[in-house]
Amino acid sequence: MARFSGLRTGLSQSMIRLGLILLHVLPLSQAETLTTVPSPNLDLSKLGRVALTGDFDAISLYTYQQQNENSAPTNGSQSVLSPVSDGAFATLVSADASIVTMCPFVLKDGTFAGVIIGGNFTSLAGIEAQGIAMVDPSTGKITPLTGLSGDVTALLCDQSSSTVYVGGNFKGGNSTNAIAWVGDAGWTNLPFAGFNGPVSTIAQAPDGNILFGGSFTALGNTTTPTVQDQQIINLSTANISSGASTATNGFSDPENIVCKSNGQDGTGNTWLLEDDIPGFWRADMNFGYKPTKLRLYNTHQDGRGTKTFRFTAFPINGIMNFTFTDPITNQEVACDSQCPLSSNSSLEYQDFKFVNVIGMNSFKIDISAWYGNGGGLDGIELFQDDIYAYAIPGLNEPSCSVPQLGSNSTVTGPWSVTPSGISNSEYLTVNLSDPSINSAVPSVVFEPDIKQAGNYTVILFTPGCQHDNSCNSRGIANITGKFTSTSPAMDPKFIFQTNYFDKYDQIYYGPVDQSSDNFRAVVTLTPQSGQGSISLVAQSIQFILQANSTGESLNGLFEFNPGQATVNLDFSRSNINAAGTSLKTGASITSLSVITGVTYVAGNFSANRFQNIFSITPGGNSTSLPNGGLDSAVTTSFVYGNLLYLGGNFSNTTQIGVPGLSNVAAFDTAKQTWQSLGQGVNGQVNAIVPLSINVTEGKPETCITVNGDFDQVLASGSNPAFTATDGMAIWVPSQNNWLQNLNVQSMAFIGQLTTATNVTGTSPLLAGTLVSQGMSANDAVELSSSQSLNLSPLGIHIQPQSSGSAKIRKRATSGQNVTGAVTGLFYKNNGLNITAIGGHFTAAASNGSMISNLAFINTTSSGTQTITGITSGVDTDSAFLALATQGSILYAGGTVTGNVDGGAVDGLVLWDLAQGNFASPQPQALTGSNVVINAIASRPNNPQVYVAGTFDGAGSLSCPSICTFQNGQWSRPGIGIGGSVSSLTWQGANTLLVGGNLTVNNTATSLASYDANKQVWTVFNGASAIPGPVTALSPADNDVNTFWISGTSSNGSAYLMKYGDSTFQSIGDVLGKQTNIRGLSMLSVSQKHSGNNLVDPSMVLLVTGQLTLPDFGNASAVLFNGTTFTPFILSNSGNGPGSLSQIFTEQQITFGSSGGHLALGFVVLISLACALLCMFLLIVAGLYIERRRRRKEGYRPAPTNYFEKTSNMGRIPPEHLFGHLAAGRNSTPQL
Repeated sequence: MARFSGLRTGLSQSMIRLGLILLHVLPLSQAETLTTVPSPNLDLSKLGRVALTGDFDAISLYTYQQQNENSAPTNGSQSVLSPVSDGAFATLVSADASIVTMCPFVLKDGTFAGVIIGGNFTSLAGIEAQGIAMVDPSTGKITPLTGLSGDVTALLCDQSSSTVYVGGNFKGGNSTNAIAWVGDAGWTNLPFAGFNGPVSTIAQAPDGNILFGGSFTALGNTTTPTVQDQQIINLSTANISSGASTATNGFSDPENIVCKSNGQDGTGNTWLLEDDIPGFWRADMNFGYKPTKLRLYNTHQDGRGTKTFRFTAFPINGIMNFTFTDPITNQEVACDSQCPLSSNSSLEYQDFKFVNVIGMNSFKIDISAWYGNGGGLDGIELFQDDIYAYAIPGLNEPSCSVPQLGSNSTVTGPWSVTPSGISNSEYLTVNLSDPSINSAVPSVVFEPDIKQAGNYTVILFTPGCQHDNSCNSRGIANITGKFTSTSPAMDPKFIFQTNYFDKYDQIYYGPVDQSSDNFRAVVTLTPQSGQGSISLVAQSIQFILQANSTGESLNGLFEFNPGQATVNLDFSRSNINAAGTSLKTGASITSLSVITGVTYVAGNFSANRFQNIFSITPGGNSTSLPNGGLDSAVTTSFVYGNLLYLGGNFSNTTQIGVPGLSNVAAFDTAKQTWQSLGQGVNGQVNAIVPLSINVTEGKPETCITVNGDFDQVLASGSNPAFTATDGMAIWVPSQNNWLQNLNVQSMAFIGQLTTATNVTGTSPLLAGTLVSQGMSANDAVELSSSQSLNLSPLGIHIQPQSSGSAKIRKRATSGQNVTGAVTGLFYKNNGLNITAIGGHFTAAASNGSMISNLAFINTTSSGTQTITGITSGVDTDSAFLALATQGSILYAGGTVTGNVDGGAVDGLVLWDLAQGNFASPQPQALTGSNVVINAIASRPNNPQVYVAGTFDGAGSLSCPSICTFQNGQWSRPGIGIGGSVSSLTWQGANTLLVGGNLTVNNTATSLASYDANKQVWTVFNGASAIPGPVTALSPADNDVNTFWISGTSSNGSAYLMKYGDSTFQSIGDVLGKQTNIRGLSMLSVSQKHSGNNLVDPSMVLLVTGQLTLPDFGNASAVLFNGTTFTPFILSNSGNGPGSLSQIFTEQQITFGSSGGHLALGFVVLISLACALLCMFLLIVAGLYIERRRRRKEGYRPAPTNYFEKTSNMGRIPPEHLFGHLAAGRNSTPQL
């Protein structure tokens, strides 16, 4: 149980980014039943290979409703998480700040009470819980354990006694920094009332004793200063009122007696009541305080004075009890409702000590009896022991009473006063909209009034964000300080201010010098740099003097026997206590681990034989670990089998060096040897937490997450260094390597873990900001649908480069993504099978070299892949935005500069895929102030290649915005086009559609058409309906008579439109305002949907980019069926949404006849064929009808036999044959 209690965190604003992560904020009741979504039924079978490019480090298909692209929180809030199916995490409960420790609370009868959660939060799930609460993991019910004020950093749940031991930096009951929660009895003070310094870790020894570790030197709680009642409460800024004041001029103002340290009577110095009437004097302040002493100066004006009074505190409305020294008897006496004041004029003032130190923010003095004709006062002062410095100068000690070294503050910047609301006092607020915040302005410098040197705990108070509705804007405060004249300034502490309710954070523990003319302790609050638009608050700091040890002292270690009702103050009788005192003074113990009877003690300390870690054997001997321990502090530990994992800011062992122990190490307690985790990490480790991961598919195993303030895992052996952005890496014990170095497909994670605990019967519970789900992949993936849709890596590990260079920033146009992979293509000809990826990135080649911005994956017939890049010549800050091929020549364009074969290139290079080298000769460089190529398109059945973007010309040729390249020469395609081109699409072989921010013959347009035969540019018919520049264009039929376009409207919102039947049809304003569409493509589906006039039933429109769906959130790709947008692919880049640039396929996307229009030639041919067929059928029908008619009329076929000519001639005389020819006709007379 104690293994996890020592885990601590120093979480800063930045969280970890290992890749995507799709955040699952699931109520636990839903955790086991994730709701799947219907399959999109994409049919990719005719496209060959399909791939996607973008800017992401993890990616996932949208498969169930609880998925989204939300990033890990960066406002300091953390959650208790439960692993569920598919590698996701269900959120059991969320806190408004960090969760540091957990343990399962099981009573001695075996009843599971719940999980105890400790940290520096002020609420869980919006329910106020100051630092500690109990949660039922089966129902999510939260039970705040009220009564503590401060941070809980260590827990130990002891079933044998039904007790939870709690340690940290807090106050509760009559204890500080250590207390117990017992069964149903609740909070119980320990016999020793806690410690005089914070507790960091609690463990249980083999004999059942409880071990405490921390930064303390004595038992008991805080102490009061040697000289008490020295802090003056400021009455000068209070709202002063009175009742029954005299009407006498100069004596009626109740403020006359404020800020006076003498009993001088007279006009303007004295406040009087009316004659013979009781009255009151009241002060209402804008802050809370706990007074310890009241000082009253009685008046003697004209024989008047106050004889008796009572003091009522608000808001409790209680009459306070005092003790005071009777001026006549010099005896200490008590009073309550009728406290006496002397009329002795030689007595300057009287002091009244509060019996009970009660918090209040206003008080009233009621005068019930008087001397002479009426009561009155000459002065009043109120004192306390608490040492505060307020951000609002007027709340500090009054300068009239403490003119030089009183508590003070210096405010710089545009701060404003915010009412206290439910907080303890008013405070300052500053709203900062400048995205580049200067860490020095604004600032608040606190200067306390330290009257006694000693060891102090310094507390920073932060008001809750709920009452001023600033939770969404609150940022992170940077706290620095200097406390002694001889010590250096403290390291900065970063404090999240998103707490729902008031909280305090310990920012320092240690020696503080007394204030003097030469030195004053100071604490400075500024915003952490680089937060963007935030709000920040500043309220107060408190210095708490810690008790000095008397007799025998402790030194960070204490052993408690729970079987004894009292504590033996002879600390030398305990081996644990003696081990602590054997360390040099000032030891800080951060980790206690018990393994096979041996107690391992780690922290920040030194002794004669070891440093920062040692062991205590069962016999009680303090023993050095091999090589004398570690050379710097240990902050956290975790036990896994015989291995003790340690994290901190060390770099090696103290004596004989062990390589690879940079900030993280493992100690084999069985073999007594040190082990490295690779070569370690480049920054401090704050928490080591176990996590079960499927390293091998279907085989989960325990891995070790390393969390802290680092951003790189160091190179080791053949494994190069890799980025662990802002602090998380995963060690796989079974592989003795980091997960990122293993050639396995794994989940991606984002966030940090701070602690974990095991609960019988359920999955382990984790705490932190970790979110997960999705495949870890960088910027390029393959999409397939052989059995079901799935994503897989392309086989190349891409690391995005920063887009911060001036060239990239200036040339980024049309919403193009200039980090990660932007574009790609498949080339499969002439025995080659090459995948080309272009963008702005680095990647490792197969030979170990680094590739910049353009990579080739060469696949052999056997499936072996070789990754190569272009040879030197192109500048590494280039970005490739468009790719196309003509034969085996790859045209690669973008923001490309360099020198190839002795000639300058700008915008475009040619690469010979067959030869694996730059083509020769290269085209002349494009010209212009900021050349960028956004689109390249080969003319169908023609060697011309059209290159378009933003430029003025090519070489000496003027061809703004678009040029053609053929046979090594540039040419200008017509005259009249200008502006910036984003997309090119051919409409058949002769018409080119051009989208962008264009001009055609000086007419502004978003879409133009080019007749390649006539070389004429025209504004596309109906383009005036397009609300902004076109950035993406996709055909909707084979001849591009219908097509989709998208871009950004003049109002900044994304638009999506379809062209068909000579009109543009918009889908309406249905996408979120943050949407940036980068690609469009029509895809086939295996199951038809209900058709409409936008999308054919057999197709869907794929929209890629960084998209926002109002009822869903962020998505990187969505599918549109003409009526509904459905999330399709989700991705993340770092700790934010990722994006997809485009899809590219091995085979060209084709369309069926439905939903489109045939080309004119096909229409003519089909019409002619139909006409001929009709004519043929008519002729056949006519012949048939004629035949039937003849049969009905008795026609018979004529004889077809031919006889012997001679025989026929013999039978018929000629005259008989011809003699009748003229019969029946008139004939010419014969002569």
